Amino acid sequence: MTAETTLLILGASGDLTSRLLLPALGQLLTREPQRRVHLQGAGREEWDDERWREVVRTSFAEGGADAANEVIASTSYRQADITKPADLRALIEGARGRLALYFAVPPAVAASACDALTHVPLPAGTVLALEKPFGVDEASALRLNQTLERLVPEHQIFRVDHFLGRSTVLNLLGVRFANRVLEPVWSAEHVESVMIRFDESLGLEGRAGYYDRAGALTDMIQSHLLQVLAFVAMEPPATLDEVDLRDATTAALRATALWDDAPRTASRRARYTAGTIDGRTLPSYVDEQGVDPGRGTETLAEMTCEVRTARWAGVPFTLRSGKALAEPDAEIVIRFRPVRHLPEGFTGAADGSVLRFSLGPDRMSLELNVNGAEDPFSLERTRLHAELGEGALRAYGEVLSGILDGDATLSVRGDAAVQCWRIVQPVLAAWQAGNVPLEEYPAGSTGPASWDRPSPA
Repeated sequence: MTAETTLLILGASGDLTSRLLLPALGQLLTREPQRRVHLQGAGREEWDDERWREVVRTSFAEGGADAANEVIASTSYRQADITKPADLRALIEGARGRLALYFAVPPAVAASACDALTHVPLPAGTVLALEKPFGVDEASALRLNQTLERLVPEHQIFRVDHFLGRSTVLNLLGVRFANRVLEPVWSAEHVESVMIRFDESLGLEGRAGYYDRAGALTDMIQSHLLQVLAFVAMEPPATLDEVDLRDATTAALRATALWDDAPRTASRRARYTAGTIDGRTLPSYVDEQGVDPGRGTETLAEMTCEVRTARWAGVPFTLRSGKALAEPDAEIVIRFRPVRHLPEGFTGAADGSVLRFSLGPDRMSLELNVNGAEDPFSLERTRLHAELGEGALRAYGEVLSGILDGDATLSVRGDAAVQCWRIVQPVLAAWQAGNVPLEEYPAGSTGPASWDRPSPA
């Protein structure tokens, strides 16, 4: 934790840096002031050191930093084109301690910068951190993996997924593996369906430059929710270290395929029209600034998969994410099968129990059938709640902690990134061919009227 590290942010003048990375770094350094971090920024804009330091100072304050003045005073900024080897070489020279390169730039720029890095000598132990999406399809992800393999070993590559923060993932694993009441029933024999959703009430929020080329399927399901599926579905690892944990999650992804191998029936897509959310009026997605209506970009995507293992065969795993919906809802829903036999004499429904994990703030609830308060023979539904905590750090603070420690356990391994593209590729092809209709829903609704319920879960 106390190893000296130079954190060089490429794309330092961008929104990701000021909105997410720097506030998280400030919080991390305040909580762990023993860390020895030299912060450097690089970008295309003609900033000077003082403007950069003001951005750092403001962002640190937003993150609650109160012990990072030394980092602010020593940080510097250089204008650079990171797709040029000469500019990269100049940035890397003079790095103190371990070098961590954080690519806070669009994926295409990151890929070009990695190509340029093949012509630049890197210090031993250099860490490379790349934002999602990793490539634009299976073939490009494979090519990018091959480029990165020429630069550093796999354990020094961080394919960032802030959904895999320590608190969220470890809360799920702790509940699953450390409780005998749950661990034996975590299989198709007892589980009827699994739903992993990330619904947002926010609209495009000025992100057309990226989002209109990605859409909900690539932005959230391919990049994030399939990784969550892997943690739900994996076999128990021997340990929670980098090798065992990533072996287990990648094996789960290799076993995952589209339900019935049929994208026309196993996927749905839609985009929002004008509407109102919490008093805010949103225009139709196609009227948002920077959107090309001809692309047919979806803002709500749903895909059902099967994990084809002895543990999970026959259980639908539905992944869903969308924007401009009525309520924000990020959760894992595990629906258990009803009991095989209910003794005569009980009245009321005895549906299967439902276990829910809310993803931020992290909560857990369990729906059970219990005896009625007035009539003990009448079954009622009750819900048990537990607060699991949000963790000590912001999501990106946990990401940066792993990068600075050189611990890639909760980053996405190269073969796992390729598997995620392999899983969604049939859906992308079917959508591009027009085989799945692009439906519409008013902003502020729960989705298209034709979707009678959000999912099989």
